[in-house]
Amino acid sequence: DVPLKKVVSDITEIQCSDGKLYVSAVLDCFNGEILALAMDDNMKKELCVKTIEQMKEQYGKQLKGMIFHSDRGSQYTSREYRAVLAKYDAVQSMSGVGRCYDNARMESFFATLKKEKLYQMDTRTMTRAEVKSVVYRYIHYYNLRRIYSTNDGWPPAVYRHMSVSYTHLRAHETRHD
Repeated sequence: DVPLKKVVSDITEIQCSDGKLYVSAVLDCFNGEILALAMDDNMKKELCVKTIEQMKEQYGKQLKGMIFHSDRGSQYTSREYRAVLAKYDAVQSMSGVGRCYDNARMESFFATLKKEKLYQMDTRTMTRAEVKSVVYRYIHYYNLRRIYSTNDGWPPAVYRHMSVSYTHLRAHETRHD
C-alpha cells in the first residue's frame, strides 16, 4: 500500500550473439516500478548483490525494514547476498519450495519485457552490449511512459510520484486542521 516496503527480485536470461545475458531486476510491489537492474554474462550471486547496492545508492536508509522477496535460487541463499541485506537492515523473504507463484509479479515483468520488446527482434544476432542498451531503454519506457492497468493507467514511476505527493499533501493538511 506504500512505495518501497515490499519488492520482488529474480533473474532472466537472454540469448545474444556473444553468449547469454543475465538480467537481475528488483520490482516494487506498490506500483510495479523497476527500481534496480543489473546485467552480466553470468548469473552468480554478485549479479544480485549489484541490484541491492543500486537500491542502497538510490534509496539509502529507506531499505531499512524493506522486504526483499525472491525464489530460492543459490544467488539469493548465498551468504554474500544475505549479508548485504542484513547490512542495510532489509528483510529477506523467499518462496516456499515449489511455490513459483510467490514471485509471479517479477516473472510477469520479465514476460512483458520479452513479449513487448525482445521477441520483436532477434537478440541472437545482437551482442550483449546491444541487448543491454535495448533493455535499459525499455525499462525507462516501462517506468515512465507505459500504461499500467493496476495504477489507474499511470506508468509506475508517475504513479509513485503522484502517490507520494498526495500523501505529503494530506499530511500537511492534517497538521494544519
